[in-house]
Amino acid sequence: MRKILISFLIVFLLVGCASSSDDAGKSGGSNEKGGTLNVAYMAQPPTLDPHATVSVATTDIGRNIFETLLAFNERNEAAPLLAETFESSEDLKSITFKLRKGVKFHNGKEMTADDVVASMERWKELNGKANTYFSKSEFVKEDDYTVVLKMDKPFTIAKYILATNINFAAIMPKEIIENAPKSGVKEYVGTGPFKLEEWKKDQYIKLVKNEEYQSPRSEPDGLVGKKEPMIDELYFRMVPDASTRTAGIQTGEYDVALQIPYDNVPAIESDGNLEAITHPEGFSTVVFNKQNGIFSNEKARQALNLAVDKKEVMMAAFADEKFYTQEHGLLTKEYVSWYNEQGKDKYEAHDPEAAKKLFKEAGYNGEELTILTTRDYEDQYQIAVVIQENLKKIGVKTKLEVYDWATLMEVREDKKFYDLMPMGYNPVTDPTQINFLDSRINYTGWSNSPEIDKLLDELMVAPSDEDAKEIFGKLQNESWNYLPAIKFGDYDGVAAIRTNLKDFEWFHGPVFWNTTKSD
Repeated sequence: MRKILISFLIVFLLVGCASSSDDAGKSGGSNEKGGTLNVAYMAQPPTLDPHATVSVATTDIGRNIFETLLAFNERNEAAPLLAETFESSEDLKSITFKLRKGVKFHNGKEMTADDVVASMERWKELNGKANTYFSKSEFVKEDDYTVVLKMDKPFTIAKYILATNINFAAIMPKEIIENAPKSGVKEYVGTGPFKLEEWKKDQYIKLVKNEEYQSPRSEPDGLVGKKEPMIDELYFRMVPDASTRTAGIQTGEYDVALQIPYDNVPAIESDGNLEAITHPEGFSTVVFNKQNGIFSNEKARQALNLAVDKKEVMMAAFADEKFYTQEHGLLTKEYVSWYNEQGKDKYEAHDPEAAKKLFKEAGYNGEELTILTTRDYEDQYQIAVVIQENLKKIGVKTKLEVYDWATLMEVREDKKFYDLMPMGYNPVTDPTQINFLDSRINYTGWSNSPEIDKLLDELMVAPSDEDAKEIFGKLQNESWNYLPAIKFGDYDGVAAIRTNLKDFEWFHGPVFWNTTKSD
């Protein structure tokens, strides 16, 4: 089994640092292989507009179509992509982006500062975190190839928010942005290595090679550097059933299959035509509805933390300890700049009798609680089942409301629809990317902790790495007190590929550029 690891080094303070990429070069060359790549994907995205959703499915597919000013390199540093360079001012209140010249959208139009400003202004309205931290900031055109982000206060880690790969800051043509409703653009036109050709709902999304793609010439480095579209056609086929994905990769119907069930890994490993790839997938939680219902009471949240056996949760979701780690830290030991022991005692606590007492003190009176979940991500469903069983043991009634992923993403915005929701989150590169912490971004679950918000604000402008780590320790401890969500642990995912694929990589999701397929 090949294991692709993500480097977790984070450079937190880069004051006045200029970054650059090499000149762009048109895609193409004698090493192109062509052909069709079929990907068995788990869930239908609600939209392909990255501005409009936090859906992982939108990220995985959309980043082949759209690109950003900055993206993460293998060291999880913010590095230029559509920007040629970026430079922070000495007072940390502005960032100047020099754009790469000659980059064309899929409609043939050259990308200029007008497109970047329109895109970034829309993104900071729709992205909850950007709206919170950049609401009084402005993207300004200086000339056709220069854009300046002017901020109202020093913002040390602005670059990391700009490089985020979930709900990301895709650059689109100005005219499409100007006509776009908040629900999502109607034309998916980006600068990426692949173009959208067809979307047949619930069946497939077909991308084709962007023959005019302008690739940076620097070496591939995470999500930046050389990005060559080597495949002619890239199909994301919607296959929500895990056994069907597994069978399809074994027969050759699919070239790549994501989220292979853990109990199917031995069969993948024993097949000489297949390769199993494990990769850091994220961390598992249950998110509370803190706006309405019993879990608006902090005692009820503390009760559930005591009631649920976290090891049982992780084993049910991930089948074998080699696929998960029980971990209390919001950022784990690999994040050496952040890791701390704060909250570990609360993570390890398990006392059903004390939980029963706390539920009573919180006002629980026998009502049926709603657990919102999906079978598109089987781990989330299994977590819901274990929570239901653990609560039943202490006399708390629940029901499971099971939806496909796209529908769940819609109904979870209803503040009266659910009480609990298991949810997995991709690895993050700094604490501000953990959506359920910040009260001000109006993320589902609807946190309301002035103390956490205060610590997040202090973290944003910390004068040194040491200060930032100290503040984060206090923040993590407060998170385990307030409990906007309960973290159960970290987990790896497993993908399977045919061995005739070369240079397939995984970095915050599957990377299909630079991948070739032989006969």
